[in-house]
Amino acid sequence: MIGFLGGLLLMMVTALAVYYGLGWLKPVLGDATPWVVGVGLTVIYIALLKLASGYPELELDDPNEPIYSLPQTKPTVLVGLQYIPPVIVLVWCLMVERLSPGLSAFWATIFMIFIILTQRPITSIFRGRSDMKADLREGVMDLWNGLVTGARNMIGIGIATATAGIIVGAVSQTGVGLVLAEVVETLAMGNLMLILLLTAVLSLILGMGLPTTANYIVVSALLAPVIVNLGAENGLLVPLIAVHLFVFYFGIMADVTPPVGLASFAAAAVSGGDPIRTGFQAFYYSLRTAALPFLFIFNTDLLLIDVTFLQGVLIFVVSTIAMLIFAAATQGFMITRSRWYESIVLLLIAFTLFRPGFWMDMIHDPYESIPPAQFVEALGDVDEDSTLRLQIAGLDDYGDPMSTYMTLPVPDGETGQERLENLGLELFIEDGTAIVDMVTYGSQAAELGFDFDQEIIEVLAPVNRWTKEIMWIPAFLIFGLIVVMQRRRREKQLADESAATA
Repeated sequence: MIGFLGGLLLMMVTALAVYYGLGWLKPVLGDATPWVVGVGLTVIYIALLKLASGYPELELDDPNEPIYSLPQTKPTVLVGLQYIPPVIVLVWCLMVERLSPGLSAFWATIFMIFIILTQRPITSIFRGRSDMKADLREGVMDLWNGLVTGARNMIGIGIATATAGIIVGAVSQTGVGLVLAEVVETLAMGNLMLILLLTAVLSLILGMGLPTTANYIVVSALLAPVIVNLGAENGLLVPLIAVHLFVFYFGIMADVTPPVGLASFAAAAVSGGDPIRTGFQAFYYSLRTAALPFLFIFNTDLLLIDVTFLQGVLIFVVSTIAMLIFAAATQGFMITRSRWYESIVLLLIAFTLFRPGFWMDMIHDPYESIPPAQFVEALGDVDEDSTLRLQIAGLDDYGDPMSTYMTLPVPDGETGQERLENLGLELFIEDGTAIVDMVTYGSQAAELGFDFDQEIIEVLAPVNRWTKEIMWIPAFLIFGLIVVMQRRRREKQLADESAATA
């Protein structure tokens, strides 16, 4: 799991660097961009080989021999920097050229083949001992060995992916996904927290024994729609990425959860400890962070969704402080050993820093209820970059009654009627009711899920209120009070220990 997250972090950083650092070349150079980027990457590749030629080649380790010393970091890194350009090619093709994943991987692989075939001859030239024929032969052998090793390594991934495909196919053909949704709906009885808790438990169960990729495929296919559908019916509207991260988090937790904790068994094999005890200890440590997915479900600012750059920096700083406070509360120690009430207060402070909107919603409701008959007027009164929340009732695809919530982005237009037309919606309003009379095919309204004869039950419009981050102020003040209390207690303890020693 750590290796996967490390690789994912590297890919994210590379993606940001390529998209924002080199993405401007596309509109400037036009059709010549691929040629210019290709030449530029080749020059960078040769420069990296020149840098690597100043260090000795890495020796191939024998896995059966004991390791007495670790390799030095700097030479190891510099000798392998030439393998970074294929990753840049992959990210460029995906994010700038907008090619398909398969075609992007194809071009990255072609560049990697070019590197494997040419790195030995070029490096030998820089080192002043070139033997072109022998170096090319070694490059071909490196390519052959790489293809063979890669094919062998892909066997496990292919089996895991095929198994996940069988599971997803069986679910789509048999309707197990609908049964899971019905089970969660029945047990949760419309309670949002129970819906999330039951989905987390099911993600934990379904993720057992699966590798990371197959784990994500299974939980996202089976359980993400459960939160989306049941949450919408009960007023929980969150971005899809937050839902996928929620189920994926608990699916990954299965790697350390007995009785099928693959990561725990691997760790026990390394440490020589008992696998089951290791698994329970790892699961106990994981439980301390199990609250975080619930927090970003209700506060998507933590995922940097729809926030400005400065807001993102502020959220990053405050969230880091909140994580440290949360760790201090769960460990029972900050400056000194915390008293039981201090741990509770620290948990409340961390919760406030993570989700300040919880307390602000108690002080001031973020939405104002508007009669359905005044939907057009409300649509014209809100700002263009705002959203409305609607409760819709009607019939589902099977003809059964249904009621759900949806988020309606405000379309362009000067008046409410003009915005309604741009939305692709026609309403029949009479006696205080608003009925969907017509939905334009392919319009925004059709994409949102509006259908004929649906009734708008409730319209919620955002209201102006204090920013929710103002709740951070009392949280930090209380935290400062606890810091002062613990400092004084710590100083008293040190003074008593000094007096006892004297």
